[in-house]
Amino acid sequence: MKTKLISENAVMFTFSDQDITIEQLIAVRQKLCQQPDLLEVINGYQTITVYFDRQNIHYDHIQTWIEEMILNDKLPMAIGKLHHIPVCYEPDYAIDLQDLMTYHHLTAKEIIDLHTAPTYQIAFLGFSPGFPFLTGLDPKLYTPRKERPRTTVPKGAVGIAGHQTGIYPASSPGGWQIIGQTPIDLLTIDNPEQPTLLLPGDQLVFYPISKEEFQNFNQKGAFSS
Repeated sequence: MKTKLISENAVMFTFSDQDITIEQLIAVRQKLCQQPDLLEVINGYQTITVYFDRQNIHYDHIQTWIEEMILNDKLPMAIGKLHHIPVCYEPDYAIDLQDLMTYHHLTAKEIIDLHTAPTYQIAFLGFSPGFPFLTGLDPKLYTPRKERPRTTVPKGAVGIAGHQTGIYPASSPGGWQIIGQTPIDLLTIDNPEQPTLLLPGDQLVFYPISKEEFQNFNQKGAFSS
């Protein structure tokens, strides 16, 4: 584990693949979030960045906590909430699906079946507020990012980049391959205690919906019975 002080009240810990798994990293974050003198804990695939109250704690103490958790194996794999996310994979919402069909020599149905089969884990949120990086993508769908990123990707776009899949919580530039779109709002900013629908450690399953269902959800905020 490498330690780097990135500001007077923030420290980043970087791990190797041999040090820790993604699941353990999520568990470390969950336990650190329970410490009152830590202001924010943000994890990546191999990093944890901790913002702390430097009046009450030194970053050495945080390092000691993490080392003890790992060495003593005090990392219960807490299972987060399971989310079922609808996705429209029809052409108007899957602007790169044809490119993936060509790249992988698969039909649209095969791509959709492969994408909706796994139960994904949210490794961390990043890139933009609430953007979930999901692990568990079928290797048959691994696809490079676009060579030229788009200036605008629509809110709710579901994309693939390398071995990852994820969802754009808001319209923004981006280079992920877009294979669908969800009507679900990932930002819950009216809830200050949890401004994002998804959290690291949560699980997620995609399921396909029609264009009509997508439009009906946008109009009414829910699917009709």
